[in-house]
Amino acid sequence: MMRSLWAGVSGLQAHQIAMDVEGNNIANVNTSGFKYSRANFSDMLSQTAKIATAPQGNLGGKNPMQVGLGTEVNSVTRIFSQGSVQTTGKTTDLAIQGDGFFVVSQDGGTTYKYSRNGDFVFDSDGNFVTNSGLVSQGWVRDPNTGKIDTSAPISNIQIQPGLTTPAKATSSVNLKANLNTGNEIKNMSTIRPLDSTAGLNGADGVANTKDDEKVDDFNVLFSADGTSFNIKAANVTATDNTTNPPTITATGGQGVEISFDGGATKKSFRYTDGTAGVNAAGDTYYFRTTEDFRAALQDFADDTSTDVKITVNKEGKFKIDNSANNTSDLSIQVGGLSDAQTENNELFTQTISPIAGQLSKQSSGSKITQQVNAASHAASIDVFDSLGSKHTVRVEYRKSGYIYDTNGTKTGVSWDMKISVPKPGDIGGPIKDRENELSGQVIFNSDGSLGSYTPTSFTYTANNGSAPNQTILLDLGSINKFDGMTSFDSESNTAGISQDGFTGGDLDGIRIDQSGTLIGSFTNGRSFGLAQVAMAKFTNNIGLESDGGNVFVQTANSGEPVIGKAAAGGRGFVQSSALEMSNVDLSRSLTQLIVVQRGFQANSKTITTSDQMLNTLLQLKQ
Repeated sequence: MMRSLWAGVSGLQAHQIAMDVEGNNIANVNTSGFKYSRANFSDMLSQTAKIATAPQGNLGGKNPMQVGLGTEVNSVTRIFSQGSVQTTGKTTDLAIQGDGFFVVSQDGGTTYKYSRNGDFVFDSDGNFVTNSGLVSQGWVRDPNTGKIDTSAPISNIQIQPGLTTPAKATSSVNLKANLNTGNEIKNMSTIRPLDSTAGLNGADGVANTKDDEKVDDFNVLFSADGTSFNIKAANVTATDNTTNPPTITATGGQGVEISFDGGATKKSFRYTDGTAGVNAAGDTYYFRTTEDFRAALQDFADDTSTDVKITVNKEGKFKIDNSANNTSDLSIQVGGLSDAQTENNELFTQTISPIAGQLSKQSSGSKITQQVNAASHAASIDVFDSLGSKHTVRVEYRKSGYIYDTNGTKTGVSWDMKISVPKPGDIGGPIKDRENELSGQVIFNSDGSLGSYTPTSFTYTANNGSAPNQTILLDLGSINKFDGMTSFDSESNTAGISQDGFTGGDLDGIRIDQSGTLIGSFTNGRSFGLAQVAMAKFTNNIGLESDGGNVFVQTANSGEPVIGKAAAGGRGFVQSSALEMSNVDLSRSLTQLIVVQRGFQANSKTITTSDQMLNTLLQLKQ
């Protein structure tokens, strides 16, 4: 009889604990990151009146006869299911989607606590803390390397108030562009020289010695249709290809017919993609480059008269000068070829036709053609010196020639490159034309991929007090690949250009990405990671012990924390401007209250019923 009383008492005690657990769950229904608990009942030791016996002969076996002594709560299990995520609009609020815990400390990392509540703020010292003052642990950006090393030990996350970032001098420039390898020219400039160096031969084959006369060779290949120049040979000495010329038997091609004596003697000037020279009959000059054409005109003029000088001026125009010492006037006629009256040939004829007309020997006058264009492309980008001052670097390209193998098969194309900076800047490199200009070359393979280029780097001195000889790598892409500069038969264009320098700036705001990285935005337009929140993962989350204030501590049964970055190693990702809400299901908890209440009432009935039975027993004696 007494056993039922004590069983009822144990039931009351167990259900009281269950009521406490559910009451705590309901109390924390709005606690961020809270995980609800469940009371688990188990029966107590039973009193055995008879033990079980095995079957013997014709007598069957008997089961044990036991009387239970009540119940108890043998465990309270915390349920770590995902809580709903609610956006808050506060940048430093963090929610974990998946497994893992934020790591916080109250003693600088000597001991750690763990939490699902991501309600963080910055204190007056720049510490990233909970509302209880516990400092979030993680990794801080190394000011020397500019990187966040997540393999290093974790420490307090602290971002100094009023943080500034110093200027970073540009160390590399990346450029991705296509340079048109075809004959159709859409990006053009005049054949005005890209580069100049004292001592180079000019368009007339005479070496230049004065700075104000610096001009580059105008030895520029015509386009295949002969209407414009699309190829320029860098630093090639101009030579007279009509002196001891080879015998040419080729026919056709675009060109013009010119006479210097009013039509008495006419010569044809035809474009060829082969060897320049004159034919066996001596009535046709074949040209491939601007110098071929100029030298052929000069040779023809010398046969007709004396002291006639034919050059290419700085505007990219062919110029005929007649001297007062000439033996006769010039009566120049220009016409198209009778067997090449195409639209392209007409354009070329129109380009040359302004030289037609009388050029008297007494006038010492001159006549010039129209301006002739060359295939080119250019791009500019701002770079920064050590003081954060901005300077413009301009990269210009001019097609300089096709590349052929020993069998005469075209294997690629080359472009001249000029890198220039504004004065008083000084640029340095392998081929330096002026203080602020540098020459180079880009070669492409026959499939349009990048074959090689030079220079691969240059130095820059701004001459404004910043560090001199700033080395800047020039990255035009991978060799034999298509990830940078290309040369396809399509319009020249710049697809992308970038550099890694910047001026100084002040911290303007912080955002946090899914990996828990605190990314600072600065007034100079730069953004980079300042710190990264660490996350811990346990083998047995249920083994953690609640320490109040929405934090847990490690126990012997939780396992060691595996600390790393979010969204890696089985750890969940971080969502900023959001908090994980309590996972308490209020409808479940209220239903459980009814179940616990009924269980408590039933156990109380066990006690009162046993009491009445005891009273009946006592009344037997009376």
